[in-house]
Amino acid sequence: MLDRLKASEGAKKKPKRVGRGPGSGNGGTAGRGHKGQRSRSGARIGVGFEGGQMPLQRRMPKRGFFNFTRRPFQVVNLADLARFDEGSVVDPAALKAAGLIHRIDERVKILGRGECGKPLTVKAQGFSKKAREKIESSGGTAEVIGLIRKQPKQVEKSEEEA
Repeated sequence: MLDRLKASEGAKKKPKRVGRGPGSGNGGTAGRGHKGQRSRSGARIGVGFEGGQMPLQRRMPKRGFFNFTRRPFQVVNLADLARFDEGSVVDPAALKAAGLIHRIDERVKILGRGECGKPLTVKAQGFSKKAREKIESSGGTAEVIGLIRKQPKQVEKSEEEA
């Protein structure tokens, strides 16, 4: 019966009651010792803090270089391009509008999984060999374009300022 279930012996442990007098064994300083940062209430020490000594992650030498301009490609398969109308231009802006990529200012590569079957003009930063062959065999064109840079928003000036 579910109403008669009990936890097995030793499964439930009473919490340690600190600061309840000298007879408890944890009275007085409540198990925190005397003085120092950890004895104070509200004292929290960050991960990696070494008491003012230069932390390990800052002592270690820094190695390597990450080229931010060489980000990985956003991948789109040919089967995903079947949703576009015949003869339409498929560029990063159109792919973003269709929800196939997240950002237009990052590189896009078209891969050859699936079939498109429509003549499309596909503009992207990269194509696999198979994708290029399939696009061109269906009567479309595969055009390699450069990286699209986001333009900063222009603040329009009023007639008085101009």
